Amino acid sequence: MRLPPLQALRAFDAAARHLNFTRAAEELFVTQGAVSQQIRQLEDHLGFRLFFRLPRRLQLTDEGERLARATSEGFTRIASEIESLLSVEEAGVVTVSVLQSFAVKWLIPRLGHFRNEHPDIDVRIHADDRLVDFRREGIDLAVRFGRGRYPNLYVERLMRDEIFPVCSPDYLASSPPLREPQDIAAHRLLHDATSDDHKTSAADWKFWLDGVGVTGIDLRRGLRFNSGDMVIQAALVGQGIGVARTSLAAQDLKAGLLVRPFSQKVASSYAYYVTCPEENLNRPRVLAFIQWLKKEVAVTLKDIEENQPAIAIGAQDIS
Repeated sequence: MRLPPLQALRAFDAAARHLNFTRAAEELFVTQGAVSQQIRQLEDHLGFRLFFRLPRRLQLTDEGERLARATSEGFTRIASEIESLLSVEEAGVVTVSVLQSFAVKWLIPRLGHFRNEHPDIDVRIHADDRLVDFRREGIDLAVRFGRGRYPNLYVERLMRDEIFPVCSPDYLASSPPLREPQDIAAHRLLHDATSDDHKTSAADWKFWLDGVGVTGIDLRRGLRFNSGDMVIQAALVGQGIGVARTSLAAQDLKAGLLVRPFSQKVASSYAYYVTCPEENLNRPRVLAFIQWLKKEVAVTLKDIEENQPAIAIGAQDIS
């Protein structure tokens, strides 16, 4: 037998519980006439009466009582299963694809904060700088550094980056003075070699020097690394002075492990973006992680401004 329309069964369930069409209508946010019509259509579909319509009250027939027990149990079970499914969805696992440097220097040190706020959500980090196939690879969301051009995906700017020189306090104290940008000519320079191949990092000396208007520095010498986090690590252990991005240096600057010898910073036309398929935004755990990311970014930027005040140089285009 073909099942009756769900809307009619919902109207019957409400009317059977209240034994009153008016109260059932209020629960369902419809008119009393609509409930009455749904019940009549259900009775016509089934071929028997469900209610005795007595003066000033309703009474279930024997068939109505049996159906009322079934609908009550059915809707209760459906509601319970939906609540259980939502609970699993709110918890579970969120899989995030990020650049390795961003993972090492920004994300991982802060993951404890997310765990404290969302103990039921486990986080899986995939360190990768390529564009991922979200659906095929099981990635919930990604954080990328670029211009935010990711077609057919949800995209939101997470953090605009700036670059500036950094070194360890010991290096600053024991080396020739660093009073003006031109003074780097007498120092060991640490280079992010990814800027030699493509400009997605924009954390190189030429970009910063052009931004502050300094020329005549020999940039061929120094140590070169293929990751921004390695540049920072080299600076931390006193290997020289390197150019770092806000996102990667923030934690060490706040802890006093790195210092900025110059106040000038240069804004990049690139930024960090969070991106994912639109349908992933329907997952509570994904939304929770995105909201947490934005909150942590706000804290990061506040820390930078409070601990390392600087004079901003206008944004440049690195395309």
